[in-house]
Amino acid sequence: MNKQPNKTVAGTNIQHVKQQNAGQYGTEFATETDVQHVKQQNAKAEAKKNQ
Repeated sequence: MNKQPNKTVAGTNIQHVKQQNAGQYGTEFATETDVQHVKQQNAKAEAKKNQ
């Protein structure tokens, strides 16, 4: 059936698509979200709101 692990049955190279997407948006959202960074940003935003 599908002998190439990183390709869909249609022949799409999944890694390549992910890299393209990462290039467009700067990061891959779902898989590589830095939770600490997000929390810091949220804290900064809250602090600014409360000033």
